[in-house]
Amino acid sequence: MARRIKPEAADPGLAEEGAARAGGAQSVQCSSSTYKVAYTDQEFMLRDELLSVRLQLELLKPDILQDEYGVHSTVVIFGSSRIPDMETAAHRLEQARASALASPADAALARKLEIAERVVHSSRYYDEARELARLITADALSGSQSELTVVTGGGPGIMEAANRGAMDAGGKSIGLNIVLPFEQRPNPYITPELCFQFHYFAIRKMHFLKRARALVACPGGFGTLDELFETLTLIQTQKMAALPVLLLGREIWERIIDFDLLVEEGMVDEEDLALFQFVDTAEEAWNIIRATYLAREHGGGASNGR
Repeated sequence: MARRIKPEAADPGLAEEGAARAGGAQSVQCSSSTYKVAYTDQEFMLRDELLSVRLQLELLKPDILQDEYGVHSTVVIFGSSRIPDMETAAHRLEQARASALASPADAALARKLEIAERVVHSSRYYDEARELARLITADALSGSQSELTVVTGGGPGIMEAANRGAMDAGGKSIGLNIVLPFEQRPNPYITPELCFQFHYFAIRKMHFLKRARALVACPGGFGTLDELFETLTLIQTQKMAALPVLLLGREIWERIIDFDLLVEEGMVDEEDLALFQFVDTAEEAWNIIRATYLAREHGGGASNGR
């Protein structure tokens, strides 16, 4: 029969060494990335195989939080990030003029001066976007039947103007920012609890339109054109119900896009031009948005979703 060794007979040094080894092994194991809970493991979450999970998270986070914050109907306001307020535009014009005068033979500086002069002219759209957002938000806060909330891409220029207008009225607004190769920061007028950031353009686009009851496009560049034509295509192909699509600033929009030429060349049908309207002021845009919204939401009209 084997003799059992009593605990007190064991070598104390060996016991301490064993405990140290156990502690060291546990520390190494706990520090391994495989030991992390999956959703806390950033390296794992960024694997290619997890793309579908990341897409779902980007869809769900803004969706859940907007629901919790009572956002159900929105007006999307697009436009150039490069159209500032009048004061800023005038200051930049003075700088461009000074540079051009200092080097009158420099064609590039002369061109920059011409552009700065045009931007001063276009800065009125900053004011119109700001006023439109103020009208939308003030009406929602007045106890009327409207619950419309302004949503923008969250950046500077026209986006800033719209978020600023909502703040002027004392209400909330949404900013859907996007991760870009160059710096993109949210403007300071977005409601902090409704300031989101996306990695995937596709999911961001879905959130622009998911709750949209109207879309207003001020003059803008590639991003504005992208969102405008995507919306028109979705309505044209009946992937979403029709909603007011308003192009604010006829004089510029008719120079940017020759819609009549598209019809003449057979690229679109004549009736496709009825998918949008030109407007020139915030008040004109708001009258159309409010009338359409109230008719649909409180007159038995169709919802936006499909």
